[in-house]
Amino acid sequence: MFICVSKFLGSGSVISSLMIWSKCVLHVLCGLGESASSPLSSEKRSGMTEGKSQWKEFVEAVSVLQWVLSFLFLGLTCIILMVYLMFTSLWPLPALYFTWMVLADWQTPERGGRKMTFVRRWRVWDHYRDYFPVKLVKTAELSPDKNYVLGCHPHGIMSAGAFSCFSTESSGFAQTFPGMRARLVVLAGMFRIPLFREYLMCAGICPVSRPSLVHLLSKTGKGNAVVIIIGGAAESLSSCPGANTHTVVVKDRKGFVRVALEFGADLVPVYSFGENELFQQVIFSDGSLGRRLQDLFKRIVGFAPCLFVGERMAFLPYRTPVTTVVGSPIPVPRRVTPTQEEVDHYHRLYMEGLSKLFHQHKVSCGLPESHKLRII
Repeated sequence: MFICVSKFLGSGSVISSLMIWSKCVLHVLCGLGESASSPLSSEKRSGMTEGKSQWKEFVEAVSVLQWVLSFLFLGLTCIILMVYLMFTSLWPLPALYFTWMVLADWQTPERGGRKMTFVRRWRVWDHYRDYFPVKLVKTAELSPDKNYVLGCHPHGIMSAGAFSCFSTESSGFAQTFPGMRARLVVLAGMFRIPLFREYLMCAGICPVSRPSLVHLLSKTGKGNAVVIIIGGAAESLSSCPGANTHTVVVKDRKGFVRVALEFGADLVPVYSFGENELFQQVIFSDGSLGRRLQDLFKRIVGFAPCLFVGERMAFLPYRTPVTTVVGSPIPVPRRVTPTQEEVDHYHRLYMEGLSKLFHQHKVSCGLPESHKLRII
């Protein structure tokens, strides 16, 4: 998301040109050998890059690097930039921006944001998709005459599959599901960060708050696919390559089912095979000091600090295929005030649908038959 060309982002706000130096950094580091701890064999890695020129591999790596650095640092960079400008002769610019954001634009993210198709179609996302590569698989039709709540699993470290398939046009969602509009929803706190919020909205990303979900499912007509990464930060702590048990956090998360019932939006389980294989993570055991600190940080800030390392320079993920499989819709009736029994019933159907999706597609997506899905 660190883009090397300034883009005008709605209502006159501008995201500055960032990260042009990343190409130079990567150019120096591209010659380094593969990490010895890579979960992929050298044969598999060479197979994924077979037929690609060195320039193509380089461009793919730069595209992914800017996304990773954006995920980790762009929000903080925007905050530091705005605070710095307040103490320079350019202080009227951040002052006017903050005034406009708070008084005139505070609720815009929860009212659908400012999605810009050209941002979602940037060429950089095609190279990003090809790096892993990411593939979108359809198992059933989604009718443009209905709305849907898609629950995406697992979170992984950075949700690369969900981002590629539902926040960009690189994986062909619009062509795969004609008439449907995908909107990924993420932590609402991200939309309080100056400038960074503009970038997210341009990609069609919205907050996962209730007002935002209500707007997307009731104020924008039919054909909406609202994508929620159900497990969130808690699920990211279970991301570990090579594990034969895949853990998803769903059992105590029923808010998305209640919202689906209130607006008659069908539930659709989605699983991104390979998501957990992109980074090596230090996993702290339950009850350990490290896990307690992670849980405390998650409660305060909203996300968990993961200690992870990638293929090169710690930041680049492994070149592991990510296959995002969209399951069959679970029909949900409209209930203005759903009962707890109804919520529990459709939540149970959702978990059953997710488990069935995982076991039906795990072998075709590169997992051994022995791998299991653990729902907590």
